[in-house]
Parts: sequence; structure tokens; C-alpha cells
Amino acid sequence: MPSRRTVLVGLAVGLMLGRGALAEGPPMVAVTKDPSCGCCERWVTHLREAGFTVTVTEGPVNPLKIRLGVPRELASCHTAQVGGYVIEGHVPAGAIKRLLAERPEGMGLAVPGMPVGSPGMEVEDMQPDTYDVVLFGKDGRSTFARYRGGELT
Repeated sequence: MPSRRTVLVGLAVGLMLGRGALAEGPPMVAVTKDPSCGCCERWVTHLREAGFTVTVTEGPVNPLKIRLGVPRELASCHTAQVGGYVIEGHVPAGAIKRLLAERPEGMGLAVPGMPVGSPGMEVEDMQPDTYDVVLFGKDGRSTFARYRGGELT
């Protein structure tokens, strides 16, 4: 029969391990953006509101896009890295969470350009665009998800 102390120590260790697992949450998102870009700041806020921890580096973004292999035609105004993937542009947090859960083959996700209504690009009194979230990689590209504004269609 274990002593009372052994049981209490076991419970304390179990609680600490459980708390650590709960505290992990989604991985850190590292965003690189131009210092003067307001829509990028709104996208970062969108990610934080969705539960992501985000670090922001301000500076030249194009050299990073080239180094990470973002195709020019998929480029947008900011680039992020999370869980071994590249995130280009105004990708909704829900698509990033799905990417991290499913872990498909590819380099990352992109929302080319700056579609109206995408996270960070909301414009009052304008109808949101419908746009594709593109999964890209060395084997090509495919539509990962389709959104209208911030809503999955």
C-alpha cells in the first residue's frame, strides 16, 4: 500500500504534467511584416484572438519570401512561419489550425493579394470577396479551403 506522501506527490506531478499539456496550445506564429502596414497588424490581432501566440518582426519581407520559396504569384503583404509551414498573406486562423491538425504535404498556405473581407482586410460597407486559401509546395498547388470574407464556404 503506497504511503499518503507517495499518493500526494503522484497527484501533484500529474497535475503539473496536465497543466503543461493544456498550456501548450497552438505553436508560436512568427510574422514578418513591413513596419507601416496596418492590415498586417489587424491580421496579427485576428490570430491572437483565435488563440495563437504571435511574434512580429518588422523589416523587409521580400528576402524572406524568396528564402522560404513563396511563389511570386502567391505573394501578399506579410509572411509568417508556424509549425514548419509558411503562411503567406491574409490566411484565416481556422485554415491555419486545420493545416496544423492535418499536416498535409506542402510548404504552406497562401492567400494571394489582399482580398476584401479576409482577416485584416475588412472594409466597412464593402461586400467581402470570395477567395481561395492555396496549399503550395514543391509538388504544385491546390485549393485548401475557400472563404467569403472570414467565413468558410
